[in-house]
Amino acid sequence: MTSSSPKIILLRDQVLRLERQEFWLLFIMFLFLYPSVVMAQTEPIPPCGDSIFPTYAELDRPPRVQVWSGGALGANWIPPPCTGWTSHGFRVLTAIAATFRDDRNGFLERLGAVSALTGIRYWSVSDKAWEPLVTMATALTGPDPRAPRADFTATEIADGKDLFYAQSDNRSSGKVVYRIRVLEASPDRLRFEIENISLIKLWMVTLFGPGDLQSFHVLDRRSPTTWTYYGLSRTGLGANMLTGGHERSYENRAIAFYRFLAGIPTDLEPPAAP
Repeated sequence: MTSSSPKIILLRDQVLRLERQEFWLLFIMFLFLYPSVVMAQTEPIPPCGDSIFPTYAELDRPPRVQVWSGGALGANWIPPPCTGWTSHGFRVLTAIAATFRDDRNGFLERLGAVSALTGIRYWSVSDKAWEPLVTMATALTGPDPRAPRADFTATEIADGKDLFYAQSDNRSSGKVVYRIRVLEASPDRLRFEIENISLIKLWMVTLFGPGDLQSFHVLDRRSPTTWTYYGLSRTGLGANMLTGGHERSYENRAIAFYRFLAGIPTDLEPPAAP
C-alpha cells in the first residue's frame, strides 16, 4: 500500500475544514432562526441562588418571558425548594423576568389592594381584544368565601402571613378562593406565592383542583428607585387536560399581573403575545 501524496492530503484537509465551517455556520443560523426550540430545553431558574433563567430584561424594556408546555420536562420537573411547591411536574409553566421603577414600594399596596384586581386587563388571543381578567375580587378574613373584609394594607404583607381573597374571572364559573403566602418580606426583597385553595370550574367541568394553579413571585431592590421582578406560574399535573397548551394566553395573563404589581397600565400596547 502506498502512502497518499502531499497534494491529496492537502486537498482532504481543505475539504474537512470546509465541512466543519459549513456545520458551524448552519448551527449558528439555526440558533438565530429558531431560538425558542433551543431555549425550550432549558429549565426555569428562579432567583433562589446566584443565577436565573430567563434573565431580567433591562429597565424600561418589555419583560422576558418563557413558556414550557408538557413533554418530559413537564412530567418530571421538580420545583426549586424556594418556591414552596411540594408536588412535581406541570402542564404549563410560565416564567417572566423584568426590571421596573418603584421608588416607594408601591407594589406592596397594590398586592394588598385585592379589589383593584378587577381593573386588570389582558390581551385575549381568542377574542383579539383587551378583556377584563378579573370580574370580581374581595379580600377575606380567612379561607371562608362568605367572610369578606376590606383590602389588605401594606403592613399586613409580612413574613409568614397567609392572606386570603376570592375572585371571579372571565374564563371560569363562580368565586374561587386564593391564598397569598408571604415567604419573605424585607425592605429589599419580597417573596410570595399564590395558589387556589378551592375548585376552579367552568360550568360543571372542574378545570383545576385545589393547588393546581400556583404562582411564585420575587421582587428584589437594585437601587433606591429600581426593582427586579421574577414570576413563575404553573398549572399542575392534576389540572384538567383542557388547560394544557394555550401558551400565549398564559403568557398574556402572567404579564398582566406583573404590570399590575409594577404600576404599569395592564392594557399597554402592544400585546405581549398577540
